[in-house]
Amino acid sequence: MKIDVKRLKTFILDADLVTEAQFKKVEQIAKANNQPMEDVLVSHNFISPDDLARLKAYILGIPFISLEQMIVPSDVLEIIPEPIAYSNNIVAFRKNKKNLEVAMIDPDDLQTIEFIKKKSDLKILPRLTSPEGIKNVLAQYRKTLKAEFQDLIRKDASGVKMIPIKKQFGDKEGQNLKKVAEELPVIRIVDTLLRHAVLDRASDIHIEPTEKEVLVRYRIDGILHDAMTLPKQVSPGIVARIKVLSNLKLDEHRLPQDGRFKFKSNEDKYSVRVSVLPVLTGEKVVMRLLAEGAKGYSLEELGLKGEALEYIHSAIKRPTGMILVTGPTGSGKTTTLYSILEMLNTPEINICTVEDPIEYRIPRVNQTQVLPKIGLTFSSGLRSLLRQDPDIIMVGEIRDTETASLAINAALTGHLVLSTLHTNDAAGAIPRLIDMKIEPFLIASTLNVVLAQRLVRRLCDSKEEYTPSQVVIKSLSKQCDCSRLLKALKEDKIIKPSEKITDVNFYHHKKSKSCPEGYKGRSGIFEVLPVTESIKKLIDEGVFSEKIKNQAVKEGMRTMVEDGLVKAAQGITTAEEVLRVIME
Repeated sequence: MKIDVKRLKTFILDADLVTEAQFKKVEQIAKANNQPMEDVLVSHNFISPDDLARLKAYILGIPFISLEQMIVPSDVLEIIPEPIAYSNNIVAFRKNKKNLEVAMIDPDDLQTIEFIKKKSDLKILPRLTSPEGIKNVLAQYRKTLKAEFQDLIRKDASGVKMIPIKKQFGDKEGQNLKKVAEELPVIRIVDTLLRHAVLDRASDIHIEPTEKEVLVRYRIDGILHDAMTLPKQVSPGIVARIKVLSNLKLDEHRLPQDGRFKFKSNEDKYSVRVSVLPVLTGEKVVMRLLAEGAKGYSLEELGLKGEALEYIHSAIKRPTGMILVTGPTGSGKTTTLYSILEMLNTPEINICTVEDPIEYRIPRVNQTQVLPKIGLTFSSGLRSLLRQDPDIIMVGEIRDTETASLAINAALTGHLVLSTLHTNDAAGAIPRLIDMKIEPFLIASTLNVVLAQRLVRRLCDSKEEYTPSQVVIKSLSKQCDCSRLLKALKEDKIIKPSEKITDVNFYHHKKSKSCPEGYKGRSGIFEVLPVTESIKKLIDEGVFSEKIKNQAVKEGMRTMVEDGLVKAAQGITTAEEVLRVIME
């Protein structure tokens, strides 16, 4: 059933999906990178995955089925076990008496079809589908599991003994809480909350005790969503279980505590950062989930492009100086720094970092975790790193004068320094450093580039296109210069040179069964401020950030609002989403 490459080429050319010249380019790329031709066709956008799947189905004489909008009954879905479906990209989608229709991507996977036939005792009718179709049906396993998780939690919560929130155990309080934390219902509830969060792609879990119940919320794509409510009596047990996992003090209820632990979900490993905070009604827990095996992103995948990307590439090629990434907490600053480190990480370079926390492990990079309790702070860690013969240094965050001073001196003495600051825009980084008692001439001498960023939610394919009214355009003009936005849209070839701002199309999010929120995943919006000679002169003069920003804009810097609205016009996100994250 395997399709010969020459045969596939003939059919693709006959169908006018790709020209002869384009196919020659595909063959060159495939040969140079030792990749299958099909992968190159799809990854370089010569042909869509859907068109390729339809063509293969036609060649093989196997029916093609589109599953992107299909909802599969749970009893049919569960005929193929979830691990088999995920690992082999094969799903059951229709059952008729003794016949079972299954959709797959690989028509050569006869072994899996034989396994399903024996397990189900049904006649298997194979169909080909697209990768997106398979993804849609695989996501429905998650919905089935979600319902099961909620039932499990309700069932186990009823088996947890009532434990008063106030201290009533005397000296044995810690021992009693440890016993409760080791009870099977409590273990199941915490384990289920974690697995449920992974399935929902949550970055954070909030467990919040109220007067009558416990509220669980998940942060998904930057937005908090109510996940479920639990009976009040489970609160002390859940908190105790999380404290045991994080190696925290069980009998301490008055002071905040921080810890971390690891867990495994299916084949993926996660590191969990834990924060426990005393509140009026008990103890609130926030857990941040970090996937240990997460793949790094390229700067292009993060959303950087054009001149902004060129400025960053230029800055990281310099052997000395400082690169700063700014933005509020949760705006993806660390991910951007890691992406830059991945680019710089070569055998001849010694890279050292001091972080709080170490979010992802990078091979060949010497990463140090800040531990303030024993005196290992950003400043003391950075001071020690300078004695480790580094070429490149990453400081997780510049928080105080001492760390800022050390970072500036490191950049002056032959090192490339990467770090983050909490400011609203790129120009705001300069007065922030001056507030930390750094001399303006030192900032001008060391700073290469400042990148400010936010994360916006990405639209699903079910989005709706619309042309903005005059009212909407007037509203947007309050946040950005529409003439500059129009210029940016023309530069990126989103609209024709003759078109006006009223010809620009934006998009609304649209909820669907496969995408309940209308959004899935996030992308970055950026403004990149290169420290040019004119900017250096303004820094030396100690001017305000507004003047620095205005000068950078004159020199061609695209502001964060402009970058966001360009991405809104491309259908990556919505104009409302861009304004939401910038106005926060």
